[in-house]
Amino acid sequence: MSSGRYFEDFSVGETLIHATPRTLSAGDAALYQALYGGRHLPQSSQPAAQAMGYADRPLPDWLVFHIVFGKSVPDVSRHAMANLGYAEGRFLEPVYAGDTLSACSEIIGLKENSNGRTGLVMARTTGFNAQGAPVLSYIRWVMVKKRDAASPPPDTVWPTPTPHLTAAELHLPEIDFSRLDTALSGSARRFDDYEIGEKLSHGGGVTMEEAEHMMATRAYQNTAEVHFDALAQQQSRFGQRLIYGGHIISHAHAMSFNGLENMVALAGLNGGGHAAPVFAGDTLYGWSQVLDKAELAGRDDVGALRVRHIMLKNRDQSGFPGPADRGEGGQNAPEMVLDLDIWGLMPR
Repeated sequence: MSSGRYFEDFSVGETLIHATPRTLSAGDAALYQALYGGRHLPQSSQPAAQAMGYADRPLPDWLVFHIVFGKSVPDVSRHAMANLGYAEGRFLEPVYAGDTLSACSEIIGLKENSNGRTGLVMARTTGFNAQGAPVLSYIRWVMVKKRDAASPPPDTVWPTPTPHLTAAELHLPEIDFSRLDTALSGSARRFDDYEIGEKLSHGGGVTMEEAEHMMATRAYQNTAEVHFDALAQQQSRFGQRLIYGGHIISHAHAMSFNGLENMVALAGLNGGGHAAPVFAGDTLYGWSQVLDKAELAGRDDVGALRVRHIMLKNRDQSGFPGPADRGEGGQNAPEMVLDLDIWGLMPR
């Protein structure tokens, strides 16, 4: 549907083939670098990547995520009011400049909200390379407008996603992590140097710019109206465009270099949500906590760190550990905008 789907247009079990396949280039990597400034070694240095066994310099994992996500937006979330959460995400294959990505989504859950004007849609989206191999798969759920509040609700179908992936469910690329050159990567810390529960401050903040956000959403072909149409958003509850949540995720990952320099590949997206809206002019600060560590069967070159990324807006985190991310009643602190749970791969 070229105008985008409303809640009434979805049915559980349908598969949506998303337009259009996208061939990625070194230019996409350069633009991503310009937007976020990430410094992880294999994504920055072709010789370092090839020394580890990559075919070429891999494109950043979150860039791949955004491209696949953007494919799904016209069919799943063009009329979304909010992207609420993620689960069961798996990064399956490295992607390189020259690869062509396509995507499809299966609708696995529908639930109308009590206000009768919106509903929740749960979709499992998979991205593929030109050879048909899956490179990424994840679940997300969004709040979507109804076309007609009087239309009858669908039967509620709402699966319970897995709270987090196990280490055995992670896909491990066929590269040798022990060949990461830590003299060049920015830190000598490896998997065994981190402790469960350890907190890491990532330093200074970054202010969200309208121009950069709009450039990113266009680059990802993310056509959600809450990001594009400033005139329409004047009538929304916020009165202005929202910053795309993935833009915030990429800033969180770039920030995490300070403390997680050698977490050079992502393996899992366990869950997470956008706890509060972000607008142009907001300044974001981040920190992370190691939730778990896992040795990986048959691999002595790499381990998996389960990491929680927290982003807060307009509250300086330079005095880490800084404010709690939860209030006294257990609710999110009002400054908290992102709570993301991922598995990352790090040399041993």
